[in-house]
Amino acid sequence: MGSVISETETESGSNVWLSAGLAGIVGTVVFGAVQMVMGATGVIAVAIPALYGVSGPNLLAGWAIHLVHGALLGLGFGLLATRPSVGPYVASVGSAAAVGLAYGLVLTIPTAGIAMPLWLAAVGFPNAPPLPNLTLMGFVGHGVYGLVLGAVFPVLRDLL
Repeated sequence: MGSVISETETESGSNVWLSAGLAGIVGTVVFGAVQMVMGATGVIAVAIPALYGVSGPNLLAGWAIHLVHGALLGLGFGLLATRPSVGPYVASVGSAAAVGLAYGLVLTIPTAGIAMPLWLAAVGFPNAPPLPNLTLMGFVGHGVYGLVLGAVFPVLRDLL
């Protein structure tokens, strides 16, 4: 465990991308569970499906979409992890978790804070949140996502 990601490793087809995508899914499962425990099931069952024109409540569609979003954002973390200035910090679980936490907190602003309210308003969702939609729950959820993503990423990278 604890390998630093290099450009050569990335170009030779390493498991960085698979690890990042899967870690994003794991982070999303934990994030979604936190949302549901905190009473925000409507975000997953109604708001997320509405982004794609699916009327809710539809918890299955919401979870599927949320997991895809998490995997895609996990790939963004993988891209970040391949940068020479960041690679050493994602080599171990502790420091990768810290990088992931920062990544998740920053993601709150463009995703839940800006894109989601604009997108929901554009598709005519009647309960679109205000712009910007920067809530404590949003930061907590995305922070949990990033923390788990970062902690799981080096473990998967070393296992796969």
